[in-house]
Parts: sequence; C-alpha cells; structure tokens
Amino acid sequence: MNLSHSDQSVDETLDELDFAILGQLQQDGRRSFTEMAEQLGVSVSTIRTRASKLIEDKTIQIVGRVNTQKVGFRAYVHIKIAVRPAKLIASVAQQLQEFREVSFLAITSGDFDLQVDVMCRDNDHLLEILNDRIPQIEGVYQTKTDMYFKILKYAQPDLNLLM
Repeated sequence: MNLSHSDQSVDETLDELDFAILGQLQQDGRRSFTEMAEQLGVSVSTIRTRASKLIEDKTIQIVGRVNTQKVGFRAYVHIKIAVRPAKLIASVAQQLQEFREVSFLAITSGDFDLQVDVMCRDNDHLLEILNDRIPQIEGVYQTKTDMYFKILKYAQPDLNLLM
C-alpha cells in the first residue's frame, strides 16, 4: 500500500508494522517501545527507529487530547465561509490558521469555500470571533455558523479501513 503525506514531495510507503505502531500509539500515545515490541513481536530498537521516523516525517504527532468541555470551552462551532473573489481563498485560509481558536480548517467545494471549527471559552468570545475578527478578513463574503451542542463522538481515523 502506498500512502503519501500531502506535505511531502516523495511518496512514503508504510508497511504493516508501521500501521501496527500507529494503531498502538493511537490507543495510547504514551505506550512504551518495550510494550509495543512485545505485542508486535519485534525488537525495541525496531520500534524506536520506526516510531522516530513516523514522528519525524509527520505521519504521526504525539499530543494529549483535551476534553474541551471539562477544561472550559463552552462554545464550539462549525463555520462555513464563502470568499469573494475566489483568488483570496488561500489568503483567508492563511489568516484563519493563525487564530488560536481554530481547531480544524479545510478548503471545500460547494456554496462555501472554507469550513472551520472554532472553540471558544463562551458565547461572548464566540461573538468576538464571528462579528469582529472573521468579517475583518479581506475576502470574507458570507458565513454560516452551526453550533455543536454536544459532541457524541470525536475519534481518530480507524487505520484498519486502509487495509
């Protein structure tokens, strides 16, 4: 199976062991190389080398996932943004990437050019983003906001779907 990372100029091939390591780290990003080596039947040095390469080439990033509700983010929204003229899409996207509140950003097809997820402390913070900051970006023509009331599932992709 040949998978490439969009930021890489050369295709990188991931094998079964790479996927097994990725799966182990998805379950527990703090899992020891020794434990993974035992479970996967390879040496600790093989796991260390492979995991280091996966981190170095940005195939995986080890982070702590925060439960947004428990730490105080009370307003989580999905915003669709139409950009006019279209030549400003990249510029608008670049500026949105710099917002600390942005947790997801994608260029899309359809009636809207960008989709962005924003996490805010509360509704006042959200209103600042929606009414003051986003409209100030040159090229923002229209927005449509959907609020997430309760997140029922937030998961990493199931790597077994690629097998």
